[in-house]
Amino acid sequence: MLADLHNHSCLSPCASLEMSPGLIARTAAAKGIGLIALTDHNSTRNCPAFRDACKRYNLTPLFGMEITTTEECHVLTLFDDLDAAMEMNRWIAAVQPRIPLNLDYYSDQPVVDADDNIIELLTYFLGQAVPHSLESVRRQTRLLGGLFIPSHINRHSFSVESQLGFLPPGDYDAIEVVPGTVDAYRRRYPDLPVITASDSHCPEQIGTWPFHIHLEGQGHDIAAIRRGLMNLTLNNLSSTP
Repeated sequence: MLADLHNHSCLSPCASLEMSPGLIARTAAAKGIGLIALTDHNSTRNCPAFRDACKRYNLTPLFGMEITTTEECHVLTLFDDLDAAMEMNRWIAAVQPRIPLNLDYYSDQPVVDADDNIIELLTYFLGQAVPHSLESVRRQTRLLGGLFIPSHINRHSFSVESQLGFLPPGDYDAIEVVPGTVDAYRRRYPDLPVITASDSHCPEQIGTWPFHIHLEGQGHDIAAIRRGLMNLTLNNLSSTP
């Protein structure tokens, strides 16, 4: 199965307003992606619409967000249960700085339904770092039963390596790297699943950098996805000289 675990909808201030949950699901299905995640900046508010859109196209959805930690690292938290994702949203929203959105630099942040109707416009900037550390986000994600994956760890900004200079030892379900660097990072971290993702912010980016994952059985829940990710590591170890 093709999987893409990093996508932004129109709710993210840096994403195109064309990026409705419905468009993401429709485009992903057309490109043969079976497992797709919505990961807006510091919010899961468009995940209910994403759930409904994925049902239309027979996709397996993951509900999450890309959190900016207090270290200004981007990390993905992903859930198969919408209620857990919305609880994670409440945990973030409770401490989220309410800095007004500057529309000279960013787009509107609409919460929409599955038919692209605007329900609400969030007027505070969702891209701001929140006062939760990398470790506290990991603990809360685990408490709620989710996957914890540092985003684009070798990107030049808002990544673990750009902010900290190294990947701290920790309980990661995978690490996402910049396309073209997978082999190098598999050698560097042979015990960790290494994935790419589209990190899509506009329609033409949807489905550009998925990865293959084998999921056993009919129920593609977090446990099955975690096993599929670990199989990436086993395959890597078996092929390492």
